[in-house]
Amino acid sequence: MKILLKGDATEYKYAVEQMLLTVFPDERPEYVLKRPQEDGLTVSLSRAEMYSVSVCMLKRDGKVFRGTARVLSSALTDKITTDRVCQRLIKDSIYRAALSSGIKKPVWGSLTGVRPGKVFRNLLGSGLSPDEAVRRFETDYGVDHVRAELCCETSLETLKAEESLAPKDICLYVGIPFCPTRCSYCSFVSSSVEKSTHLIVPFLNALEKEAAALAAETEKCGLRVISLYFGGGTPTTLSASQFDRLFSLLEGLFDLSCLRENTVEAGRPDTITSEKLEVLKKHGVTRISVNPQTMNDSVLEAIGRKHTASDILNALSLVREAGGFDVNMDLIAGLPRDDPESFRRTLDQVISLSPENVTVHTLSLKKGSAITLGKTALPSAEEVSQMLDDADGSLRKTGYSPYYLYRQKFMSGGFENTGWAKPGHVNLYNICIMEELCSILALGGGGSSKLIAPGDGRNIRLMAPKYPLEYIEHSDRLCEDKKKIAEFLE
Repeated sequence: MKILLKGDATEYKYAVEQMLLTVFPDERPEYVLKRPQEDGLTVSLSRAEMYSVSVCMLKRDGKVFRGTARVLSSALTDKITTDRVCQRLIKDSIYRAALSSGIKKPVWGSLTGVRPGKVFRNLLGSGLSPDEAVRRFETDYGVDHVRAELCCETSLETLKAEESLAPKDICLYVGIPFCPTRCSYCSFVSSSVEKSTHLIVPFLNALEKEAAALAAETEKCGLRVISLYFGGGTPTTLSASQFDRLFSLLEGLFDLSCLRENTVEAGRPDTITSEKLEVLKKHGVTRISVNPQTMNDSVLEAIGRKHTASDILNALSLVREAGGFDVNMDLIAGLPRDDPESFRRTLDQVISLSPENVTVHTLSLKKGSAITLGKTALPSAEEVSQMLDDADGSLRKTGYSPYYLYRQKFMSGGFENTGWAKPGHVNLYNICIMEELCSILALGGGGSSKLIAPGDGRNIRLMAPKYPLEYIEHSDRLCEDKKKIAEFLE
């Protein structure tokens, strides 16, 4: 879509693009210097003595629609506040113009961020009761009632988690960027072991060096590891002996005496063995993800998985026989070849298996995934909405409650991902990383350390290279980067 920015709106391209993605998800911005003659947006932002005003003129199908948003200029105090308010003005003007053109109202209204809970908690922090905050969420941002209530529930869980944290508490993430095969919806950093088995040992050697450097900084800062999380990729692509070596290394380097949870994403059932489970149990793992995504063999084939629904049942049986693990199972609404009836059968089967956690994702059409490159037919937004509604109703009836949620770009229907837990089985790491409650220190391929400054919430990221070979080649730089942790947090 052609876009002309006028006045101070030129400073806020990102806000324009965020709202464009919300109201016209299939459009991509093309900035122009003259008012578009065909379909397009003209967005202006002006600041006067009394009011600051954003106006959006949307031309669509030969008609022009106008959206306006304004605020008292006295609200524009410091630069951070000014930027936040101006971004909101621009988003609201585009949103109002789009609604007036007849688009269907998004379920999350004018909210564009991945963490709607942050906005909701600000309302609670202003002194509003949960019910009052829900009403404001609906009125100020146009969020539908179901999502407002969902966000309220997860925000209250976030506040509980936040109250349980001490100032020096951190989570430790270990990224293992290998998978048996690559799923068609996936853009995560992972290499198929069919092509990269030879990289696993040098990767682990580099990981040991990085872990030693991180442990030194953690000890220097007096940080306390409360959650350990192995993600990927598929961590259980590693052999039992490789896992034993890695866990022993971490236990020797870090003080894990305050650990409250220890999670491994086993993910793919074709990587789970009794031998590996015994190693995980020996090293105190408390939670394992066995992620079917679907229990429909046809859908599994369509997304490039090399296993069947029966394999998932067999893997879960091994986990339950080993004992002592909470189980998480991931589902994805909106996969190719799936439909609401098939999704409901998957949901019913997963609930019958009684995992402690169920995470319901909405398919995100990520750049670089095979799905976005092909011509595979996907369920409509209405069908995805029905899938999510069915999940909400069924999970609540069987004793699960929502405890965290987040959104992503290019999600089918603009919906959300929601984590559900049985009472007493909330996963602290998921809340901490999604709601930025504490620093996440990361090791491994594609690992992203996010440092949260105590008190003011300032944050920086330290990114590891995306692919195993790059990670190995840059291990010295990664070790050197760890010195930035003490510089930022002290």
